[in-house]
Amino acid sequence: MNKTVLFPRQSLYLLLWKTVTMSTEELLSVDYEVYGKVQGVFFRKYTQSEGKKLGLVGWVQNTSAGTVQGQLQGPASKVRQMQEWLKTTGSPQSRIIKADFSNEKKIESLDFKDFRVVR
Repeated sequence: MNKTVLFPRQSLYLLLWKTVTMSTEELLSVDYEVYGKVQGVFFRKYTQSEGKKLGLVGWVQNTSAGTVQGQLQGPASKVRQMQEWLKTTGSPQSRIIKADFSNEKKIESLDFKDFRVVR
């Protein structure tokens, strides 16, 4: 009987710990531009999906130069994961040459409510 009583408490403890940990992690904002075969390969759609999966907000768009650019905002660890994804993974048909990141800064609150594809 004690096992079943402890399990909900442990679950509640882990949930509270995760919430507290996430809420105390600093928020980052960073701009990005990805070079290579990144247009016409659903790169924006996959970027939006990955950003949402990580709980990030921001935007992504094609440029006239053939690159994809945007902005990420969210917990620092998730922003780092997304930066790595942008550098190495992308959409299945993309061929990433490089990803540049700029204007990285700590922020107090998020400027966006979701992650959007800008057309």
